[in-house]
Parts: sequence; C-alpha cells; structure tokens
Amino acid sequence: MCRPDFFRIAYEINPWMNKKNQTDHDKAQKQWEALYATLTGPFGLKVDLIPPQPDLPDMVFTANGGLVHGKKVYLSNFRHPERQGERKYFQEWFSENGYDVISLSDDISFEGEGDALWLEDHLVAGYPFRTDVSSHLFLARELQCKVISLELTDPRFYHLDTCFAPLRARTALYAPEAFTSDSLKRLAPFVDELIPLTPEEAAQFSANAVVSGRKIVLQAGSDSARKKLEHAGFEVYPHDLSEFIKSGGNAKCLVLWI
Repeated sequence: MCRPDFFRIAYEINPWMNKKNQTDHDKAQKQWEALYATLTGPFGLKVDLIPPQPDLPDMVFTANGGLVHGKKVYLSNFRHPERQGERKYFQEWFSENGYDVISLSDDISFEGEGDALWLEDHLVAGYPFRTDVSSHLFLARELQCKVISLELTDPRFYHLDTCFAPLRARTALYAPEAFTSDSLKRLAPFVDELIPLTPEEAAQFSANAVVSGRKIVLQAGSDSARKKLEHAGFEVYPHDLSEFIKSGGNAKCLVLWI
C-alpha cells in the first residue's frame, strides 16, 4: 500500500475524475488509515508500504503497479503519461525487496492487478481501456496459465478490478453492465456463481473489494451485495472510501498483493 499523503485530483484520465470535485485530504487520510487498520488487524495481513511521491497523486492506487507471482513482478506500462512516472518507484521498490522485475515491451500497455486477477489457477484479464490484449498473450506464456480475456465495454469501469472480484474458487462479484456478452460467455465455463451488483453498487465500486479468505472489505452502503455475501458465508467489513471514488477507485485499487 501507499499512504495518500499527496493524493488529490490533479488531472482527469477517467470519467470519475473532476478537478472541480476535489478530494478532502484529511478525510481521505482517515479513510485510508481505517482500511489499513482493518487489513493489519482483523484480516491479520502484513502490509508493506511504498513511499508516496509528491508529483504522483495516483500512486496510492498500488494495484496498478504490477502483477506479482512468487518472487517475480510483471511491471506495469501505464497508458497515460500522468501515471508513467510511478513505474520507476515501483521498479525500485521491488528490486530492493528481492523481486525479479520483468518488463513488457514498451509498446504494450499493461496496468498490473488493475486488469489481471487470479481465479483459482486461471488469470482473468481485462482490456482495452488501460491494458492491451496483447499483454494477455505475454502473461499466458510467462505464467504458463490459462488467461481469460474479458473486454470491458463501459469507460466508467476502465480497469477489471473496478467491476470484477474473484471471491473463492469459481465464485465472483461483478458489475453486469461493464462487460460485453461475449466476454461473459468466455467466463462462464470457469465460474459457477456470478454475484451481480446493482447499478448503484457498481457505481460505488463495490466490486473493487479486498478479499482474504472469508473476509471481505466492501464499500459501505452496499446493502444488497452485503446480504448476498453474508448469505454465501463471507464476513463483510464495510468501509466508506468515498474520497477515493472521486478518483475512480476503492479498496482493491489501494492494495497490491505480493
């Protein structure tokens, strides 16, 4: 994770960002600290921190920094120039912490866990808003795994992790309006249960959830999704991350699994 010391709306690179709808710095800090406390407390996770950088306000969304597999990290190639400066700091952190850093070709956009999520032994990967589909071929070869490519159709859900959350083997939470019908057909053989969000919950990035075993961090107010998840046996921890929604993210965007 990365503390939101410099988090703000400094530019507009997705439909949610509006420099006139600026973040409340103190509120964002409190919301981030509450999430950190839940992950290190009830979830029992060890959280490493990467230092924030003054000119990179979106570095707080560490999920986009890369995809980690074992002691290898497949480093992101950010599509937008505004975020490309983050790459250097992620590369340095992983190198200093003993990871083998692997880069894709410079002409291939890839935004890490934002667009690549594990579902059992398969990798579910999104495109085309921030990640090129050609990156899926690279990852399939490198990881020796099946990659399920899902085309995202709604620019509000520009990363896969904004609209899809693997929960456990063959179960996932999703925003139906974010995907093409062909994509959902490709996904069907690998998922027994898709739990849909209401349009209102999808717009609050309730699919952008942090899942660890049977525990899940979910956007506060997602009552319908919460009931479904609790019925399915999950322990739900509601968190209000409204300041980060202003920038197009929620809990999962703030976390990169290593």
